[in-house]
Amino acid sequence: MYTGQLTPEFHSVPAGDWHSADESAFFSNLQWSELRFRGMPFPRPRKTDSEDELYQYAVGALARRMRSVAELKRLLRQRVEAETEYGQTLMELVIRKLKDQGYLNDAKYAAAYSSFRRDNEKFGRMRVITDLKIKGVHGEVIDKAVSSVYEDVNEEKQAREYLRRKRLQKPKDRKQAARIFRQLSRAGFTSKIIFAILKRWEVDDETLSALEEETI
Repeated sequence: MYTGQLTPEFHSVPAGDWHSADESAFFSNLQWSELRFRGMPFPRPRKTDSEDELYQYAVGALARRMRSVAELKRLLRQRVEAETEYGQTLMELVIRKLKDQGYLNDAKYAAAYSSFRRDNEKFGRMRVITDLKIKGVHGEVIDKAVSSVYEDVNEEKQAREYLRRKRLQKPKDRKQAARIFRQLSRAGFTSKIIFAILKRWEVDDETLSALEEETI
């Protein structure tokens, strides 16, 4: 039954209780479909002109899951008259207060997010970098966090763990090899790592050459 709350993508709780972005998207789409099916209007966020009310809303949002500064700003814009100077000022005051209190910190967010994706999703570093950019984290913060988290990671071993997690096995033909190549690439692994794995699987040279041409 729809509760008005979406399944969180990323929590500050033990890894076993966390949900992936794919799961979040699924539940979000499910809830939206349920609302449409029942003929109910999708609830619009209520506007506020109170700094305290906006602050309490922001704290609640951060309690549900960690967020980057850019992500939280996107949420707050829905609760104020963002096109006005007063609305902008309200957002900045709340953001500054949360930063000062340590509730909002992109460096900590990027480090925690990177660790989660490395350990739970088995993603390669390039996927984590891409995702953090989408979330609005600045490049220098991303580089520092990802470099630290992936410092001792063997990328080929990480890719193999990703394959095991997805239950992907040695390809039987070129089509399966291409599918594995695409999945590993989307998961953030370089062509060099992917070809190394395919060669260890003794994928034939003709297939490897065809895949290499597709990546050029």
